[in-house]
Amino acid sequence: MSRPDQFPTANHQATKSIDRRTVIRSVGVGVVGAAALAACGGGSDSATSAGNAAGSAAGSAGSAKEVIKVADIPVGGGRVFDATKVVVTQPKAGEFKAFSAICTHKGCTVAGVANGTISCPCHGSTYDAATGQVTGGPAPAPLPPKTVTVSGGSLTIS
Repeated sequence: MSRPDQFPTANHQATKSIDRRTVIRSVGVGVVGAAALAACGGGSDSATSAGNAAGSAAGSAGSAKEVIKVADIPVGGGRVFDATKVVVTQPKAGEFKAFSAICTHKGCTVAGVANGTISCPCHGSTYDAATGQVTGGPAPAPLPPKTVTVSGGSLTIS
């Protein structure tokens, strides 16, 4: 003999097409997708707090301008400002360059500047610190340049 609660109702028919496995599968896909996106944003920034302490205009990734102390950028090197996704270099004394810190290969944040080279840790792409041009690895295009304005002891990046 069957019980009355075993018979489908109008509401039961409407939700029957979404079963527990579908819900679990959908949640699993969302978690894996979020983890994959987080893995692409690598990179380090020991200069973020120093850059913000140096007087960044807004201090957020969405800010239009970044203000940095000239003394914070070493001659022949540079610094990556992870919060604003900018890399600033000083190829020669008094000559400052700035580029997007987003690698043109897979969108990782570049890790640092040494010996005239900007390096991406994700897949080994390298860029010229003076021009942003690709010097090695799988990157298909140069780093997009930013505008640098020098005023006294500060650099404004926009």
